[in-house]
Amino acid sequence: MQLNPWALSGIATVAAMTFYLGHRSSRFANTTHDFLVARRTVRSRRNAAAISGEYLSAASFLGIAGIILKEGADGLWFPIGFAAGYLALMLFVAAPLRRSGAYTLPDFLEARLGSVALRRCGTFFVVFIGILYMVPQLQGAGLALTTVLSVPGWVGAVTVFALVGINVIAGGMRAITVVQAFQYWLKLFAIALPAFALCAVFLAGGKPGPAGSLGSPAPPVFGAETTVDIRTDVTFEVGTLTQVAVRPAGAATEHAEIWVQGSAQRLSQGTQVRFPAGTAVPTVTDAKAANSDWLRPGSGGLADLLQTYSLIFATFLGTMGLPHVLVRFYTNPDGRSARRTTLHVLLLLGLFYLFPIILGALSRMYVPELLVTGQTDAAVLRLPSAMVPGVAGQVIGAVVLAGAFAAFLSTSSGLLVSLAGVVSTDLSKGRVLDFRIAAGVVGLVPFALALVLRPNDLSLSVGMSFALAASTFSPLLLLGVWWRGLTWPGAMAGMIFGGGLVLGALGVEMVSRFTGDPAPWFADQPALITVPVAFAVTILVSLATPNGKPADVNPIMLRLHAPDRLGFMRDRAVARFGQAEERVRMGRGRHRK
Repeated sequence: MQLNPWALSGIATVAAMTFYLGHRSSRFANTTHDFLVARRTVRSRRNAAAISGEYLSAASFLGIAGIILKEGADGLWFPIGFAAGYLALMLFVAAPLRRSGAYTLPDFLEARLGSVALRRCGTFFVVFIGILYMVPQLQGAGLALTTVLSVPGWVGAVTVFALVGINVIAGGMRAITVVQAFQYWLKLFAIALPAFALCAVFLAGGKPGPAGSLGSPAPPVFGAETTVDIRTDVTFEVGTLTQVAVRPAGAATEHAEIWVQGSAQRLSQGTQVRFPAGTAVPTVTDAKAANSDWLRPGSGGLADLLQTYSLIFATFLGTMGLPHVLVRFYTNPDGRSARRTTLHVLLLLGLFYLFPIILGALSRMYVPELLVTGQTDAAVLRLPSAMVPGVAGQVIGAVVLAGAFAAFLSTSSGLLVSLAGVVSTDLSKGRVLDFRIAAGVVGLVPFALALVLRPNDLSLSVGMSFALAASTFSPLLLLGVWWRGLTWPGAMAGMIFGGGLVLGALGVEMVSRFTGDPAPWFADQPALITVPVAFAVTILVSLATPNGKPADVNPIMLRLHAPDRLGFMRDRAVARFGQAEERVRMGRGRHRK
């Protein structure tokens, strides 16, 4: 692959701006409260941009288009769910969570239910969710750089890890807030400009792409003779009788093969397959082969329908349980600004998600070979050069790569801050030094896993994080905010049951991925089962353990729901974090609305 100097320039620009903004903001971070919650002085609009910046992860920037390319109408539930989750967050959780005065999600659990054991259990799941969510960000960085620059996958992971680590260790939440707000607008530009430009190219051509019209019921076809490089072991289904030329990994010559209709072909990494022009595109086993199925939702039968409902449960309720999302609401001055922030986030996310859907549909007509390799997450990166050859395509591709790189950086930054905040306040004294040590140590775990584990579809990997968040923290937040009868044994039982079921499903899915055997639908999307179980266990155990209810539940509920202007809101345990001189400096900060 020819080196794209525009792509290198785009990555270098994003990296330089990220480092500059983070370094500039970190100069004002000198207390524990700066590192944990940016001194609770972040304005609503800036916080909304920062939340949108860290929320639009690799799954949003790359994965949505890949899911649309592979699944079609069924894949639309991903962007719908990712955005609509903030509606539930705004209506039920955002303002009471800020009024609680907590600093982290486990801190809120202890503030509401008065149990240190529950806080420790919550810490475990926060760390696990954060690591599970951060791994695909680092893998996505490797995929992006490998696709465009032909460098090893570990280069992208190392670059993202180094930049994120420097900013977070230097200034914590104070340093990354401005960076994430900037990166949202960069990502919006980097996805909107290619979408408009490529749509203009498509409309100016006056005909479908080389793979055929999306309205045709037949599968996509190769418009010209195409050689496909298999970069990971893959299994795909053959829709029609196909004659191909195969060169196995390590072989010097190729040989002809005939694939029978309906057969399943397994190819190992390093294999090359040459398809004649006009050949129907074989698809990975979980993709929609025919365009008629691709356009029709629920065409996969009962299993697909159950998986769709499970996805809705995970995304609608999982957003409110994501630690790196919730921690940003602690930076608002009060509950009213937290609710206003969420409304702005809904607008920003709704605008962004229009464009990956368009690019995913175009990808099915111009880069159908990704359905063979299974690397559909590379659709946004491959599409510009496929539609616009030459320098113009390289420039558009560089813009896309810059936006994707910003996505990896912003989401990883938010995740690392939330993990470091939880670990430093729960397992140590919560000083600035403790935060920095925790950030360095915790960040090494997802980095190592990203290098060891095989990449999977980014949206599906992140979807499992949403399922885990929905099955553990969503019941605790909804019931903790709105039900006085919640007890700490009930909260812990629900968290363990719901989380344990999701972890079991994750284990089944990982085993099936390595063995090649198909996994049941609930292994990919378990929330339809795990979320109701978590709610039921939490309620039943709470009813059976009334003594586990805190004695001061009435004052706590009053603080969560009383209007801000009544003055009931108090930050928790200020003296617990940092030193005396830090608290004096913190007291000089002024809230901005």
